[in-house]
Amino acid sequence: MSANEALLTLEGWFTYHDFRKMNWEKWKKASSEERQAALDELTSLTRVWNDAESETGGSTAVYSVLGHKADLCFIFLRPTMGELDELKTAINKTRFADYTETDYSYISVVELSNYVNNPGQDPKANPHVRERLYPILPKWNHFCFYPMNKKRGEKDNWYSMTMDERRELMQTHGLTGRKYAGKIKQIIGGSVGYDDWEWGVTLFAHDPIELKHIVYEMRFDEVSARYGEFGTFLVGNYLNEEALRKMFAL
Repeated sequence: MSANEALLTLEGWFTYHDFRKMNWEKWKKASSEERQAALDELTSLTRVWNDAESETGGSTAVYSVLGHKADLCFIFLRPTMGELDELKTAINKTRFADYTETDYSYISVVELSNYVNNPGQDPKANPHVRERLYPILPKWNHFCFYPMNKKRGEKDNWYSMTMDERRELMQTHGLTGRKYAGKIKQIIGGSVGYDDWEWGVTLFAHDPIELKHIVYEMRFDEVSARYGEFGTFLVGNYLNEEALRKMFAL
């Protein structure tokens, strides 16, 4: 394996998954006027984010989260880390943030590996590649997020394999994913040096069963069965402004 093989990745927008728990006790104790003001402030922010959404400005989506791990997830894609920091600060300055706690978050950058590159061509000149590096979040009904690593054990070490060996495994893995075209949209965030795992994967679906199907089927590919390590899974439902207000109405 040559020294530069591991560096041939393409990067797009920076990503920030902000998972928040709601302090329901504090929320219920607040007056209706205080709750209304907090929601108005938050929804005003979401309108600004939606109005700014474009191929050059980034993308945003808000999801509820099922289970005990979180109540809300704000997903941000932006050209710079500085903009992500500004978004985080803007939320924290709202009255709504006073009723939340951030127990988990994830930082990454949208990534395409060199397994899909075509040597000799500028990959970012390809509209399909640009669409994957600078995606508009689909606002489909459901999402699933999970972090993952490739194993570095004594027996199975992804990083000790040759480029050709890894490429062959990833091509087979990709064939499984293509079977879900139109059913699943996927964004891969590279997080080496940014967070505790190597990648953060976000899946979007209209039918939540498809989230289960694709993850299960991919477990049988050697790249996952032998070399994959997976962290916590978080799943939830898309929130437009109406659904966001309904979620917190008392």
